[in-house]
Amino acid sequence: MVQVCLNGRRAGADGACVPLSPEAMAESAAQAVAAGATDVHVHPRTPCGRDSLSPRIVAATLQALRARVTVPVGVATGAWAEPDPAVRLRQLRCWTVLPDHASVNWHEPGAEELAARLIAMGVGVEAGIWSGTDGAARFTASPLGPKVLRVLAEVTDPGPDTAEASARGLIAELGDAHGRPVLLHGEEGGAWPVLRLAGRLGLATRTGLADTLLLPDGQRASSNARLVTEGLALYRSAAEGGDSSNR
Repeated sequence: MVQVCLNGRRAGADGACVPLSPEAMAESAAQAVAAGATDVHVHPRTPCGRDSLSPRIVAATLQALRARVTVPVGVATGAWAEPDPAVRLRQLRCWTVLPDHASVNWHEPGAEELAARLIAMGVGVEAGIWSGTDGAARFTASPLGPKVLRVLAEVTDPGPDTAEASARGLIAELGDAHGRPVLLHGEEGGAWPVLRLAGRLGLATRTGLADTLLLPDGQRASSNARLVTEGLALYRSAAEGGDSSNR
């Protein structure tokens, strides 16, 4: 499985290729799926570009995406969209159009309550476990662990030379991850080393403009689809033992 994360917390200043409107997200998702992505993760945005969990914004985003793709579509529920856990929970309860899954960052306040509500609503939960936080410890002790859709192991170390070690440390912290599938990905300079590691370990992974604006050769990425194309090639090479960094 290769997920595409269309926009993350990027802004218009990061380039015109970052999709911010529902229409732009839908077009970018369609191209990425055509390139081989099998799942979509998106940050719904207000017209002014702010991350939002508003029922109206989430519905418009999901409807636009589902008009163009048939693969599962998920949204982020990070505290940056709404810092108050109680308000975040109220917004979720008012969603009229439901995503297939939603990420919940386990180190954030109110994570367990948020995850429990999503599960009760029939929405799959991606347990976001960030390196450098106590998310892994909280998750391994959580009674909700066996009920999540998968673990989204997020390596926040941006160092191209250190991200792989950070990824291995995070995987070790997760242990058996309650038996749930693990999707491993990195960010910025660590995005491609961690993706290669995911290929070598046979784990699901993700790529997209949310994680990196650059291709493996350092050139600027023109689209999410281009990142998916390059990511799949790199992932398959690593999985087949063609990754020179593993020799």
